Formats: sequence, C-alpha cells, structure tokens
Amino acid sequence: MNGRIPQSFIDDLVARADIVDVIGRRVTLVKAGSRYKAPCPFHDEKTPSFTVSNQLGFYHCFGCGAHGTVIGFLMNYDNLEFVDAVEALAEMLGLEVPRDAGTPDRRRRDDGGLYRLLAEADRIYRAALKGNRRAVNYLKDRGLVGQTAKRFAIGYAPDSWDTLLRALGTDETRTRQLVEAGLVIRNEEGREYDRFRDRIMFPIRDPRGRVIGFGGRLLGGGEPKYLNSPETPVFHKGRTLYGIYEARQRGPAGSGRPDEILVVEGYLDVASLAQHGIGPAVATLGTATTAEHIRHLARIAPRIIFCFDGDRAGRDAAWKAMETALPQAGGELELKFLLMPEGEDPDSLVRSAGGDAFRSCVRAAAPLSDFMLGELRARADLSSAEGKSRLVALARPLLARLPRGVYRELLFGNVAKTVGASMVALERELETSDSALPAYDTDLVRPERSQPGGTLIRRAISLLLNYPAIGSTLEKAPDLSMVDQPGARLLWRLLDTVAGNPEIAPGVLLERFRDDPEGRHLGRLLDHAPLDTEDAAAEVLEEMLQRIVAEDKKRRLQALLSMSSLSSEERAEIGEIQNYLRNARGNSGGP
Repeated sequence: MNGRIPQSFIDDLVARADIVDVIGRRVTLVKAGSRYKAPCPFHDEKTPSFTVSNQLGFYHCFGCGAHGTVIGFLMNYDNLEFVDAVEALAEMLGLEVPRDAGTPDRRRRDDGGLYRLLAEADRIYRAALKGNRRAVNYLKDRGLVGQTAKRFAIGYAPDSWDTLLRALGTDETRTRQLVEAGLVIRNEEGREYDRFRDRIMFPIRDPRGRVIGFGGRLLGGGEPKYLNSPETPVFHKGRTLYGIYEARQRGPAGSGRPDEILVVEGYLDVASLAQHGIGPAVATLGTATTAEHIRHLARIAPRIIFCFDGDRAGRDAAWKAMETALPQAGGELELKFLLMPEGEDPDSLVRSAGGDAFRSCVRAAAPLSDFMLGELRARADLSSAEGKSRLVALARPLLARLPRGVYRELLFGNVAKTVGASMVALERELETSDSALPAYDTDLVRPERSQPGGTLIRRAISLLLNYPAIGSTLEKAPDLSMVDQPGARLLWRLLDTVAGNPEIAPGVLLERFRDDPEGRHLGRLLDHAPLDTEDAAAEVLEEMLQRIVAEDKKRRLQALLSMSSLSSEERAEIGEIQNYLRNARGNSGGP
C-alpha cells in the first residue's frame, strides 16, 4: 500500500463506498437474492457468474476467479494504479485524499495544478488545429478523418515561441508550472519559450483520461521529427503508453476487456489502426517495452501482439520486448510478435493494403516461442558445431528467465531439437548459469495457485473474513505465532487486525491485505460463506483455534518421539506438550 495515504482513510473509503453502485455504473447488474449478478467483465461468458455483495463489500466471478473490493475493481476494470483508484473513488464520494503529515508528497502538492495546466494546453492545441489549414491537410494526407482526430484529441502547436507562455504564463507561479509540466523550456540564460512549435500534437493520457504529456510531430523540415514531453511529476515514459485510455474504452459487447491489444511504435500507427477498426493499439513513447508496460497491458487483454517495423530498429525493439516479456510467458497471458514488411509500418501498411489484409497479418503473428527460435536461428550458423553452440549460448539466458513449468520444458525441447542436443545436456548447461541470474517477478500478470493449507485454518480464516467482529469477542485467543502450518501466520495476523478494529467490515479487512504475499487469495475464502451462523461463529472459531494449536503440538510430539536421541531441552518439551494436551482434552470434556 502507498504509505502516504493514511490507512484509516482507505478503510473509511472502502466502508463508505457502495460497491454495487460503483460497479453498476460500468456493468449491468441484476438483483439475485442478497447479491447482484452480471456477465463477468473480465472474461467472455454466456451464463452470468459474476456476483457483487454490498454486505461484504466484495465482488467475485465463479468462472474466472476474479475477485476483490471496490478499489480492486477500479484497478482492474479502469486499469488504474492503486493510488489512482483511491483518488478516483474518493472523487466519486466527494472526498479529498489526505496525506500523512510526516511524508511530504510532491504529487499531492503540485499535480493538481499540473493536470489543469496540461488540460488547458490541450484545449489550446486543439483549437489551433481547426484554424491551421496546413496542419489539417497534413492529417488528411496521412489518411486521418476528423472523427479520428477528435477521438484522439489531436491538435497543433503554432509556429511561435510563446503561444502557451502568453496564454497560460500569467504569473511567475504559472510559468514555473509550465516549465515543470514540460510545456515550456527555461534555458541557462533564463529565457523561457514553448517546447512544442509547428508540430502536430498528440496528447498522452493516463488511464483516467487526464492529459499527462504530449508527443509532437514536426510539420516542416528539421530535427527531431518526433518530440515527447520530458519526465515530469505526472509523466513517466517507462510507465506510460500512448492510447492506453482509448484502449480501455472499447471491448466485446457486455465486456470491458478486448480479446487482444497491439503494441506499435508510433502515434499515427495507433490512430490509423483505430480508424480501420483494428485494435485497440497502444504505442511506446520512444523507450523500450518495460515490465510495467506489460503489467498494464495484461490488465486490458489476455493477448498482447507486439507489432513493430520490419527494419533493424524494429527487430531490435521486438527482441527487447520479448526479453522483457519472458517472465510472463507460458501462462494465461498470450504473447505474439508481428514484424512489418521492409519499409512498412502499421500506418502505411493498413492504408495501402486495407483493414482486412492487416487483420490477416495479425492473425498470422508468431507466438513468442516461434519468434524467439526464428531470431536465434538468424543469429547462428546451424551448419557447424560452433554455430549450434552459439545458439545455445544465446538461448541460455532467455530460457533461464522463463518461469519453471511446462512451457519452459517445451521451449527446452525446441532448442534441443534445433541444435541436435539432448534435453539433459541442455538443462545441465542452463543450470550452470541459473545461480548467476537475477530473480524475476512472475506475479505481474499470473496469480499464485496455492492457498493457505489445513482445512481447519482455511475454515477459521473464512469465518473471520465473513464475520470480522467475532475476533474481538474471543475470551482468550491462543498464540498461533509458533504454529508451523500453512496459513497459521496469516490467521494470527488477521486475528490481531480485527482485535484492534472490532467494527471493521469484510471488504475493509480484505483491502488491508491487498498487497500482502500471504493474503493474496483471501477473496476466494471470503466468497465461500461458512455454514455457521454469525451467532454461533465466535464459539466455533474459538474451538477451531484450540484444535489448530493442539494438532500442531501433536505433530511436534510425534516428531520428537521418533528421534533416536533427545537432548534435555527436547525431553522437557515433550513433557510440556503432553501436559498441554491433557489439559486441552480435559477442558473440552473429552475422555
């Protein structure tokens, strides 16, 4: 969680929000008993399996397993980061997001002003386009119609040194903000002038639709042909994709999620493909594809197609994208690669060949495995032993970045078959380099499948999630900190949380553990209502906790008794465990 936003505010925000209302603005919900149902917005289905509970403050899809709180829904459906989702929800409720006094936050201090200033600049550029025949003719010559220009809010920066300075730099504070927003340059002599001049302007928007920067295409001669906003407090190239906001505005009927998303290199590629009904598409901003980019894209669509120019630079960009994407390969996310014919880019090809021909090319895009092996073959001479050895050397760091599993084994087999080596030899070659490679986070787009172990522990967690108040009514909660069983530590932490917050709601409790490695699957337990009623839940939970501790001590006792020799401390521990179990049996009324 972002520590700059007080936890108490996040708790209050989740508790106040009407999750049915928030989701209902985006998905058509139908009342079904105490809950609401709809076709899942995160996967295609005919029979609705997506449910929303106001009582729990929680949503869950029984088809694809998507689940979470109102904040989680906004993050996944609107493709927002956590802080942005909190701010969006607060805005819906008419609340201002506070920040901890001890942690000054530049975002909080300046960003509101920067967003407003960038929005004003966007309006000025769009108005200037309408009044400049030369700029309009350029877009027409590139095949763009007015509707497309309007959809992407394309504008024009006049050929003047001070268009924005005169319009927006009304005082020193505003001028300083223009510089900070990357709209105005202040040189070493202190002279200030507009950064963008005589350029077609493409506003870069965040997932919420706010303008955060610009890309400008020069109309006349000169360099650079394309110019992007610099890094600012609201604009970070490595985390931003052009067209990400527009990509979230389309999808299959009844779903906010398209089947696939294309990654291209240019602004005009994105706009031209959209005009031909292809996409959605997004563009990187003059930087290599990053893991953050892939994480954003995976939230939008289950298939990512990297569609780059066929020249050397395009092939290099595709290779780097493949390297970045490897840790996410082989799971539910499908990764494909499409290189344009030499001398073509997506914009020129779709205009010359037409939308249907381009769609055929997209359907023929190479899976990551085929693309990787094809590029490796092109970089090594397989007619010699030396060339085959080079291919293995090139493949080794790539294979090591793949998550362990069936997909990696299949790629191992493909590489081994290509060079005529055995799987055993290839695996031995890889293992010599595994320890020297950094660990990669494979959790950006693929959830863990393990759940807290132990039937008793799972039932206890489920009870506590559904009826958090019972945690504060326990007469004496046993100490679970030393219980060596999967899920025990998580249960202990949940008990500690509810003991200090007796009024906490299920959704709020779930939100507390959003980014916790142990708590990532709590939502699955929350949606399975326990058989016990709330009146009986406290007594049932207390009995479960006692049994969890007793079973753990029995396992420890068995381990000690099976040892061939014991220290004095271990003998003393046996006696303590036996006394505990006798007392526990007596208190339970057993024989």
